[in-house]
Amino acid sequence: MAVRINDTAPDFTADSTAGTIRFHEWLGDSYGIIFSHPRDFTPVCTTEFAAVAQLAAEWTARNTKVIGVSVDGKADHEKWKRDIEAFGGAPADFPIIDDSDLTVAKAYDMLPADYYLPTEGRTPAHSATVRTVYIIGPDKKVRLTMTYPMSVGRNFAEILRALDAVRATDGVPLAAPANWVPGQDMIVALSLNNEQAQERFGALDIKLPYLRFAKVGVK
Repeated sequence: MAVRINDTAPDFTADSTAGTIRFHEWLGDSYGIIFSHPRDFTPVCTTEFAAVAQLAAEWTARNTKVIGVSVDGKADHEKWKRDIEAFGGAPADFPIIDDSDLTVAKAYDMLPADYYLPTEGRTPAHSATVRTVYIIGPDKKVRLTMTYPMSVGRNFAEILRALDAVRATDGVPLAAPANWVPGQDMIVALSLNNEQAQERFGALDIKLPYLRFAKVGVK
């Protein structure tokens, strides 16, 4: 069954480069990002892990923990980390899950519809769409999902922007418009009338009766 927005993120216990991870316990009261990959020592994934490592201070500033998933084993992950760090110029200090038994990939519905894994000669193509991103809230609910093909590297500036939008709108009657970035006005939800919206957010910029903007800070 697909993991959908507002579902409770599947809990799991798995070995990782940071030791045994009990996911919900590890997440605690932080936001979390799971990003997954079809195999170690693959070129696009190496650039992606390096990008995540380079953004370590950004994740910390947003009370967000990142965790990588790859369907290879821990020993390979440890070797791969050296390549990631050499390419990216930053330590890959986030955990990388050993998902060689596909427990996490299956729980999060990351595999292609027609996948199968041979006992010998497996290539990244066999687990190709294990290339997903989940943003998860402190309440362990899924806030956002993205899935990429093997040929398209993920844009972590967009993932960071999406995380900012999720955090800014979490539990608040606001929404982020197209191409929003922190510091820009946000859309006020229609659950508030104009008077209620002005009382809560101050002056409104009313473009249409159903499209009202307000200046708000970002958490």
